[in-house]
Amino acid sequence: MKNLKKIIVTGLLALSVATTAFATSAYNNPAEIVAGLTGRSVESVIDERHDTGKSFGTIAKEAGKLDEFKAEILELRKDQLAARVADGRLTQEQADKILASIEERQALCDGEGYGYGCGYGRGYRDGNGDGWRNGGGRHHNHRGDCRW
Repeated sequence: MKNLKKIIVTGLLALSVATTAFATSAYNNPAEIVAGLTGRSVESVIDERHDTGKSFGTIAKEAGKLDEFKAEILELRKDQLAARVADGRLTQEQADKILASIEERQALCDGEGYGYGCGYGRGYRDGNGDGWRNGGGRHHNHRGDCRW
């Protein structure tokens, strides 16, 4: 259990270092966003998610912070996409398509479910080789649910 927590925290820290150079968001990852919005520690948010199976969105919603969480997630994703464009992994057109997809799914998200449709999906190269897609869309639950 403790090893899993260490792995998660280490992964989140690595992600935060990778995005810091381009960051305009005040946060570096979804756990940090929930912690900052709710006044909790990142570790307590990660523990709750692990122990209860709740999504970060659900935790934010229960604290009355879902709208703020969604806005911060959007800023974080914009920062990450800008970094990918800057280092040549995505074109601006590809990043714009991914961002539009995230915004569309966020509009449907109520913070309650486990589909990956509201802004946490990672880009992937599709099997046909015709460009980047937002990985979150592949698992989207059409009820408008989401997981961060």
